[in-house]
Amino acid sequence: MYPHLYGKLFRRNDPQYTQPRFKPRRHWKTRPNDLDRVLIGASRSLAATMGKEKNKLFKDQNYEKLRKHHQKLESLFIDPYFPPSSSSIGNYEKIPTGIEWKRPAELCESPRLFNTGGVPKTITRGQLSSAWMVSACSILAGVHELCHKVVPDFRDQEWDQEKKSKYSGIFHFRFWRFGDWVDVVVDDLLPTVDNQLLFTQSCCDDEFWTSLVEKAYAKLHGSYESLEGGHLCDALVDFTGGVSETMDLRAEDYSGNEEKRSHLFDSLHTEMNNHSLLCATVT
Repeated sequence: MYPHLYGKLFRRNDPQYTQPRFKPRRHWKTRPNDLDRVLIGASRSLAATMGKEKNKLFKDQNYEKLRKHHQKLESLFIDPYFPPSSSSIGNYEKIPTGIEWKRPAELCESPRLFNTGGVPKTITRGQLSSAWMVSACSILAGVHELCHKVVPDFRDQEWDQEKKSKYSGIFHFRFWRFGDWVDVVVDDLLPTVDNQLLFTQSCCDDEFWTSLVEKAYAKLHGSYESLEGGHLCDALVDFTGGVSETMDLRAEDYSGNEEKRSHLFDSLHTEMNNHSLLCATVT
């Protein structure tokens, strides 16, 4: 499906794609019980080239039109395609009782997308959030160019305390899906229990970009529960438009083979020089 390469990782239909400087290497398959894995994520430069392409509208919802419509009506947007109900959460085995959907302004005095001018803060799990989603958002937060690709026009979307009439409870985010950037609209009603967010959240109580990105991503997949079966490598592709590859360190016996270990570090060094996103997991 994708060319698994070292070096810059581009899709074959990308205008900047050229033959790799390195020979293709076989893809390391992973198993659920792998203890050590390294994930090579997408190149930043690829995401930058994709920014010039027209974005597809998910469910044919146009953010600007919906926003202006609700500003004119002086009403807050409620998404009919991802309503504040149990259908959007899904069928978790142990779902807490007393879930209330609340807007950020009901959870803190002065909500923000980004607490400090577009620079994301530390991210943490909620009661039902998936660890891989937290990891994906944490990686995204470390590369501001990519973060602002997924969260477009973040300054315009930001809460404006001086112009409260701008706020209409609607936001939009972009994900790479099947060869296109898809624009996903959501309202800002978030599931809570006792005023605590159920899913992924920022460590800053007044920062909500992570929770809203996760909601848009859940909408794209049908429900929050649908994210339970996800993988970090898939999220990185959807967040960047690049290619991901997973290497199983235990299966190849890197700990007992110095030559393989040296080759691995050379490969990782090459990826770092090419601005790929790298992360490691222990399961």
